[in-house]
Amino acid sequence: QVQLVESGGGLVQPGGSLRLSCAASGNRFSISTMGWYRAAPGKQRELVATITRDGITNYADSVKGRFTISSDNAKNTVYLQMNSLKPEDTAVYSCYIRSLWTYWGQGTQVTVSS
Repeated sequence: QVQLVESGGGLVQPGGSLRLSCAASGNRFSISTMGWYRAAPGKQRELVATITRDGITNYADSVKGRFTISSDNAKNTVYLQMNSLKPEDTAVYSCYIRSLWTYWGQGTQVTVSS
């Protein structure tokens, strides 16, 4: 069974930084893309960032210039470095991988507040 384990969420002050990690195991097919979604109460789910197996990245306009997605293909791990965090970034962040099927992590809470 494919398993995605996320870590790195928590509480941080505005202007601070967090680094999220998502490690996938059990996958037996080539991964085409990995990425992160976020969902905040009362707001539409947003695709934050994606990265392809060849390293092509895309970002939502709301995080461009502040967040960086990266991956370690040998470890099937995707990261999200979040800098200059704002209260509007508060959400549940979920990672995913796309291969033969799409798999999702359990989600991790990120709270930006003073």
